[in-house]
Amino acid sequence: MLKVSDIREFIRLVDETNIHELHIETGELKVLIKKAEAQHAVVNGARAHTATGGSPTPIAMPEAVHAASAKPVEERAEPLSEDSASAVVKSPMVGTFYRAPAPTSPSYVEVGAKVTEKTVVCIVEAMKLMNEIEADVRGEIVEVLAENGQLVEYGQPLFRVRLA
Repeated sequence: MLKVSDIREFIRLVDETNIHELHIETGELKVLIKKAEAQHAVVNGARAHTATGGSPTPIAMPEAVHAASAKPVEERAEPLSEDSASAVVKSPMVGTFYRAPAPTSPSYVEVGAKVTEKTVVCIVEAMKLMNEIEADVRGEIVEVLAENGQLVEYGQPLFRVRLA
């Protein structure tokens, strides 16, 4: 019987070598690990972390999931209108929205906070992976559009940012 630690080790092996695909069958358990293409290693600016806050882990997703969720980053933060000086940071995936890295920690950003393209503004937890979401725009947070602990959908607005 494979343990989770074994599967993590296989993922690390695939990531650190020239192996592009690993298929393992033991009894009724079947595991297929495929190395993601370089352009899919970061999906919509989200960095996947283990639930314990470990280091980034590449995630190989089925092509159908890539097609549905791997939209260009520009779609996450788009101007509200042509003459508007604000943008909306959207969720890149379905998951649970968290404003802080831990229940007792302060929020990543509050209304009035200055952000850059690389500023982490929240976490969206999906399948027990904590995905840090970056602002992808430079400006000031003017509105938080999701509640802490709320289930969010792909493309759902999370923050409104006044562009700098």
